[in-house]
Amino acid sequence: MKLPGIVTNVTAFGAFVDIGVHQDGLVHISQLSDRFVKNPADVVHVQQQVSVTVLSVDLERNRISLSMKSSPQLPPQG
Repeated sequence: MKLPGIVTNVTAFGAFVDIGVHQDGLVHISQLSDRFVKNPADVVHVQQQVSVTVLSVDLERNRISLSMKSSPQLPPQG
């Protein structure tokens, strides 16, 4: 599912994106771009509007995994 979002925080391991639900989703550094990213701040900044794909939702741990890649590899279901 592709969704619009706004970057709320940039860290050494990725960026947190508000997609309009209670919990911000994480775009891991490996999912920020189709190319290699050394520093997430080189790709995104706080308050930037982005388009993300939902990779997974972990209800037990309240985590949402997102991707900004053009063709993200979805994890296996099950």
